[in-house]
Amino acid sequence: MEIIPGSGNWRLILRREADGITVLRAATCDKRAVLPETLCGLPVTALGDHALSPTAAPAEGEELLVTCGGAGDPEIWTNRDLEDLTLPRSLRRMGDYALMNCGALRTLRLHDGIRIWGAAVLMNCRSLNTLHLTREEEQGDALAWFADELPWELDVTVEETDGTVFRLLFPEYREVYEENCPAHHFDYNIFGAGYPYHHSFRRKRLDLRTYDELWSGFLGMEHDEDCAVRLAFWRLRYPVELTPRAEGQYLSYLRAHAGEAAVWLVGERDMPGLAFLLRTAEPDREALSAACALARESGVSEALALLLEQQRDVAPRGLDKTFDL
Repeated sequence: MEIIPGSGNWRLILRREADGITVLRAATCDKRAVLPETLCGLPVTALGDHALSPTAAPAEGEELLVTCGGAGDPEIWTNRDLEDLTLPRSLRRMGDYALMNCGALRTLRLHDGIRIWGAAVLMNCRSLNTLHLTREEEQGDALAWFADELPWELDVTVEETDGTVFRLLFPEYREVYEENCPAHHFDYNIFGAGYPYHHSFRRKRLDLRTYDELWSGFLGMEHDEDCAVRLAFWRLRYPVELTPRAEGQYLSYLRAHAGEAAVWLVGERDMPGLAFLLRTAEPDREALSAACALARESGVSEALALLLEQQRDVAPRGLDKTFDL
């Protein structure tokens, strides 16, 4: 087995192709891992069938160990503890079941250049809820593919080719087949307000106007209020293609729920986000007091300073003490 230095740890089985490297098997002992862009002087262009699956059978190919010095116990090189994975920019094909049973995986970082998606790539990846997608020369279909594959809530950050960044939430929904015994068939039902969001694409391209037009219908259905707060907040903070009408709707909701938003941002320790909320939604004194209490309890002094300054600014002027000589 050839051993080469790297920024992380990978045990790899490779196959050299005309256009680059196909990774047949890849196992790491790291919780955060970056699959190399190049191996053996060639770009990594494909993940083979079952490539990162912890339950994959052995494969035959060229063996390579990438290490930063911590070989560790071979029994933990299984991807079972892998939580954050970055895939190569050069990747163009995902094989069948490529990430199957990566049950701890929560965050996936990839580029929008993948052209071929295998079957059941994400089978049993039930913890995966955060995507960081970097655009290539033109918008690909990666986001549409993930939104269709994963029905639960998705937190997606997109970086455009010009460096513009925006963040979206796709609320959860459930598809359920229920047995209808008298009729001897199964009824198909959809539960949750997220289904239209996961399908707000035209020819597999994200349409932000279609996405924003779903807001009123979303609020009219049974929905998670915490999700609604975060959805409105991210659209206002990163207003890519945001129309004045949609901006007004989101802002009205965020102002009505500024207290919940402030508590959430303090818990996340998102100081730029909290400063944006205070400027935009102008929480009332009650909301600020609740957020201040959380900041004190959590020891988040920077957040507490921001909140106390805002609390001073919204205090009724009649409470100011004055002295006449």
